[in-house]
Amino acid sequence: MRIGDLASRTGVSVRSLRYYEEQGLITSTRSAGGQRHYTDGEVERVAFIQRLYAAGLSSRTITELLPCVDSPSEEHSEAAMHRMAHERERLSDHIADLIQTRDALDALMDAARADRETLRTSQAS
Repeated sequence: MRIGDLASRTGVSVRSLRYYEEQGLITSTRSAGGQRHYTDGEVERVAFIQRLYAAGLSSRTITELLPCVDSPSEEHSEAAMHRMAHERERLSDHIADLIQTRDALDALMDAARADRETLRTSQAS
């Protein structure tokens, strides 16, 4: 199938598919005219890649996980689990940082509300 067909079947833009191929996440063959052609298997692979992106993984990390899919083995599975655990820890750290940032903003908003209330009461007097 051509790239436009793959885009239609997966709901992923042609531009994204070209990026996936550039990153080595999917592969195609080329016609004599240079057009990309994909197998039906790429539909499932693109869906899998989309799930990995939705889980917050980068294309670099996805590239590291694909051997587990392409050549299943205990070694690849262990490496994939280790990498996903690392990514989960990174996300947890980021969430903790975001919570601290939100709490700091809440404190600023509380101070602004208090200042606004002070202004209202002093202007009413």
